Amino acid sequence: MNTRDRDVEGRARNARPRDGLGRPLEYGAPGVERQPEGVVRSPAETVREAQRLLDAGMPFHAHEVFEDAWKAGSEAAAPLWRGLAQLAVGLTHAARGNAVGGARLLRRGAAGIEGLAGAPYGIDVPALVRWARELAGRVERAGPAVDAAREAPRLGGDG
Repeated sequence: MNTRDRDVEGRARNARPRDGLGRPLEYGAPGVERQPEGVVRSPAETVREAQRLLDAGMPFHAHEVFEDAWKAGSEAAAPLWRGLAQLAVGLTHAARGNAVGGARLLRRGAAGIEGLAGAPYGIDVPALVRWARELAGRVERAGPAVDAAREAPRLGGDG
């Protein structure tokens, strides 16, 4: 019989520790602390926390921060947060060595944000679109995993 980890409300949750890229480790292994789910942050706090995680080579965790903003934010801001979450997951897959999935999600995220006007919350959307498409092409050509911290985008510029 396979027993699943459950949270206090009975929903299935995997309590296994995870590495910096969100991959499950063996029970009892030291892992990276998970991002708490459902945290409501201001847009500026979301951008700061996600950038910190991206810079630390933890795009999987940054994706969770963007996902919280997407779920808690306004309908108008949803395309931005959803696109940024997809970019972070694309970087996660690329760093894990999944070139096909990484490139696909990087392009999907870029397509999701490229039409957004201005610089919402100080985010340099055109630079992120360029970064994502360039990285997607490199990942497809090179194949092996990329270094997530070295490849992390700058949300506010210098893409």
